[in-house]
Amino acid sequence: MKDAYSLILSAIDNGTYRPGDRLVESELAERFGVSRTPVREALQRLETQSMLKRDGRSLIVATLDHNQLAELYTVRAELEALAARLAARHATPEEIRVLAGMVEEDHRILGDPQALSRANRRFHHQIHLASHNRYLVQQLEIVHRSMALMARTTLAAKGRDTVTLDEHQEIVDAIAAHDGARAEAALRRHISMAYETRLKEEARIAAESGPEV
Repeated sequence: MKDAYSLILSAIDNGTYRPGDRLVESELAERFGVSRTPVREALQRLETQSMLKRDGRSLIVATLDHNQLAELYTVRAELEALAARLAARHATPEEIRVLAGMVEEDHRILGDPQALSRANRRFHHQIHLASHNRYLVQQLEIVHRSMALMARTTLAAKGRDTVTLDEHQEIVDAIAAHDGARAEAALRRHISMAYETRLKEEARIAAESGPEV
């Protein structure tokens, strides 16, 4: 059975609790069927990790500002690119077939941004594992935990889902060819395009919700 920390973190990751949502200790304890003490400890831990922030006396799911977003994508690009390069060197034939199968299967869920978002996380995690570097995997888990603080997936942007799968295929092809430089470059382009798409979406949403002049 998962502990309170894992349960709350999963709920943030899957969108049950979104950035800006208030987390109430008693409600969480009731939802997850645990006592309030482990919930309190979990909330304190998540606050320390900057997943939650104070709003008066309450805790809310944190949001990322423009600078934090840029910092996160910078670190993500470096670590993910390293994972791809190492995967090209160390991935087993079985791991490569699993990656290829994921891309093929994901074509079946085109048009479902939330399903694709979950599949995207699985795909990237599989690359992390294929790097066969436990310390890199640990650092990428921290990065992807912070990715949960983004309220929307870029895969909902028009045309981004199909392009993403093409980029995934390019990464897999490079790993399968054991071409580390090519895998690293493909992963960097993939993260860069995702970041560019997010910036465009954030700008569009801000313009739509802004005051009329």
